[in-house]
Amino acid sequence: MTPVAIWTAAGRADLDPDRTSEPLADTPGGQALGRIAVSCNNARLGAEPTGDPTEVAILTAAAALGADIDVAHREALRHWQFHFDPELKLMSTVDVEPGGALAVRTKGAPEAVLRRCTHILDPDGQRVPLTAGRRAEIDKTVDSLAAEGLRVLALAERDPAGISVPPRRRADAERDLCLAGLIAMVDPPRPGVADSVAQCRAAGIRIIVITGDHPLTAAAVAERIGITGPHPRVVTGAEYADLAERQLATLIRDEPEVIFARATPEAKLHIAEALRADGHVVAVTGDGVNDAPALHSADIGVAMGKSGTDVAREAATMVLTDDDFSSIVVAVRSGRRIYDNVRKFILYIFAHATPEIAGFLVFALSGGLIPLPLTIMQLLAFDVGTETLPSLSLSREPAEPGIMTRPPRPRGEGVIRRPMLLRAWLFLGIMVAALELAGFFWVLHRAGWHPGAPVGPGAPLHHVYQQATTMTFLGMIAGQIGTAFAVRAQHTSLRAVGVLTNRYLLGAILAEVVLAAVFVYTPPFQALLGTAALPPAYLALLLPYPLVVWGADEAWRFVLRRHDRMRIAATSGAGAAGPGSGGS
Repeated sequence: MTPVAIWTAAGRADLDPDRTSEPLADTPGGQALGRIAVSCNNARLGAEPTGDPTEVAILTAAAALGADIDVAHREALRHWQFHFDPELKLMSTVDVEPGGALAVRTKGAPEAVLRRCTHILDPDGQRVPLTAGRRAEIDKTVDSLAAEGLRVLALAERDPAGISVPPRRRADAERDLCLAGLIAMVDPPRPGVADSVAQCRAAGIRIIVITGDHPLTAAAVAERIGITGPHPRVVTGAEYADLAERQLATLIRDEPEVIFARATPEAKLHIAEALRADGHVVAVTGDGVNDAPALHSADIGVAMGKSGTDVAREAATMVLTDDDFSSIVVAVRSGRRIYDNVRKFILYIFAHATPEIAGFLVFALSGGLIPLPLTIMQLLAFDVGTETLPSLSLSREPAEPGIMTRPPRPRGEGVIRRPMLLRAWLFLGIMVAALELAGFFWVLHRAGWHPGAPVGPGAPLHHVYQQATTMTFLGMIAGQIGTAFAVRAQHTSLRAVGVLTNRYLLGAILAEVVLAAVFVYTPPFQALLGTAALPPAYLALLLPYPLVVWGADEAWRFVLRRHDRMRIAATSGAGAAGPGSGGS
């Protein structure tokens, strides 16, 4: 935050915060502003300025006006302090003048200070009555500065001659003030904030500005970074106080672009509660002690890590270590990616329920005429051995293209949804089950097996049966590989995600193939699992399995995307041709 201009009864003047403005320092108005800016302040300048950013900017303005900003001198003269009150929007100090007289110095929102002013310092340094005409002129000046997106503070002090006893109550101190002038500061948005706001809007995230700033300042900054257009609905503190909770909820629902200016921390809490009551998922940002209730009540409280207070950080769910709004967007993107990957993991695991059960159903429904296509030990080897690494590697999936253009999911939506189960059990699962059973029966059929033929130990077809169960086992693994690639994309094509972008999955599949070879071709595991070595012709039959599973799923997702595009195009066309569309 940087001071850029001051206004006194002599008019507006620009500031250069990097050097002393000698002409301004020699004027009565400049001297008074500098004196008040130093006294009514708790910041410190130096190589690393400390304190509230607004106070640091005010102290910088005081230095540019030639005031003595020595901290020790300031604290030696301070007799009493009335801390900044977010309700009153004022801060005041009672200071001892070098001759022993007392002075009250106040800074705050222009409208709050002006209400307590009876005089103004004229260009000659004389205290003159603050008439209605002068008040209107000052209001116009404040609006002009605020419309430029500047934060404006008014500074005033009381005549020491009117103070005989040190005031202990704010009401006694903050009255009969003499306005010295205004300081205007610019608080430029960080680079990239406008782009982050655009990403939020594309992602269906609505941003509502709740600020203590002047309404015109808030509107100008909100428009500058793309939160609102040129004509937002601005609700001031006085208007907000007249709204009941239901009216507040209706206002937020009906106004697509709304700003709450000159708002109190309590307003932030009530607005967050109204949004939650209306079914929204609410994130609240804040840095002050007074923001803690709103941060705590929101679904996600986001506190500032650098400028935030300890109370705000403790009350929040998440702390931004860099105080950058863009980090919130990064967190949203990461959260969506993690949530998608959890669903991919579940989909991958669920997809194998159907092929695992299919063999046992065939055995049971045939009354034992068809032998078990998969033994219990092979099933355990599949679940515990070959399935583990690929499922874990899905947690490292990159974000799908368009992840930040999807609307937020409904509040009540669970991780597991019906379309996910249908895709897992009735589409991917049935495909893998059909492929594995096809391999099982193909091996048996080539050896002349018929239903009811004995395949137990000692029977002529026992070795063929072991090869057939091995074919089922490897068929499940081959289908598992195709499933792993299929579940990587939920909305787009795998080509858009990138076939080779998850190197952890590629390594897991390689390890899965090696482990399957160990299970099938090493004598200890053959004895344990009941597997048998397969000739190359049988293995060649398994090679298309992953492509069949992935290709079918890819084709189905293509059909769904095309259907969605046609539906959207039809809806848009109907809207364009419908009555009243010109006012949309």
